[in-house]
Amino acid sequence: MSNHSALGRPSSGKGRLKELLLQKDNRTCADCSAPDPKWASANIGVFICLKCCGVHRSLGTHVSKVLSVTLDEWSDEEIDAMMEVGGNASANSIYEAYIPEGVTKPGPDSSHDVRSKFIRSKYERQEFLKPSLRILSAPKKSQSLQTNLSRKIMANFRSASSSQASEGMVEFIGMLKIKVLKGTNLAVRDMLSSDPYVVLTLGQQKAQTTVVKSNLNPVWDEDLMLSVPEHFGALKLEVYDHDTFSADDIMGEAEIDIQPMITSAMAFGDAGMFQNMQIGKWLKSHDNALIEDSTVNIIDGKVKQAVSLKLQNVESGEIELELEWMPLDH
Repeated sequence: MSNHSALGRPSSGKGRLKELLLQKDNRTCADCSAPDPKWASANIGVFICLKCCGVHRSLGTHVSKVLSVTLDEWSDEEIDAMMEVGGNASANSIYEAYIPEGVTKPGPDSSHDVRSKFIRSKYERQEFLKPSLRILSAPKKSQSLQTNLSRKIMANFRSASSSQASEGMVEFIGMLKIKVLKGTNLAVRDMLSSDPYVVLTLGQQKAQTTVVKSNLNPVWDEDLMLSVPEHFGALKLEVYDHDTFSADDIMGEAEIDIQPMITSAMAFGDAGMFQNMQIGKWLKSHDNALIEDSTVNIIDGKVKQAVSLKLQNVESGEIELELEWMPLDH
């Protein structure tokens, strides 16, 4: 079922993409070598992990257009571009053609700061390209691919520099780490149980948990990362029942108002300067999914918010989350 997306939509284009992802060099993140990357930069042509994709998003789509391999809809043009580049080895042969002595690639467990510094140097400032790109010295069989990619790189960055004045380099104001804790009394969608997973959507971005087999009270305890754009809306949560041979069934949904958290966090600035305290609140009301009021707190120098939700448009089910605000400079 290689042509079957995570939400049950078949796509021959997705099949091509997944075949490319299975090639040896594409089975680890292009930037930190973490195994099993599930994201890609469609205009650069690399497969990346969840942690690195958060940094890529902060570069802006004019530098790196991040898409989920499994969740997002891909155009034929975007898939063709990935196929043409060939993935991580080909792209890195240009973007990492010359890494100066003393500069080390981040690893899977590297901090956000280390990751961000390397990725910005690699793609935004192009510090590791050889000055001339030296495309002519490439082996003949790969020369067309490399030349095409280098043109794409240069066009990409010419576009970026010309649009900086109007767009601004900072399209995102921070990151949101969402720990999906557990579900309770979820709806039955198979014979006696369900195989639930959670999908979070913010703007054009999606992130999803793993599937928990045959469990109506699943414990995920998974961290998902999403970038928060300057003009953000509600964070949308959906629970699905995974089916191998048919479309995945919806098991309820809810919307999370992240405005109280972000407004509070912005007002207080560096949370590390404050002792543990409550700084904001999202109030339960008849028109939201909250089970109880959700307070925004500074805990150990971090802005966090526990959220308990009653799933909407379904016969039963609750979800517990913990949100953490991460400013771009942290």
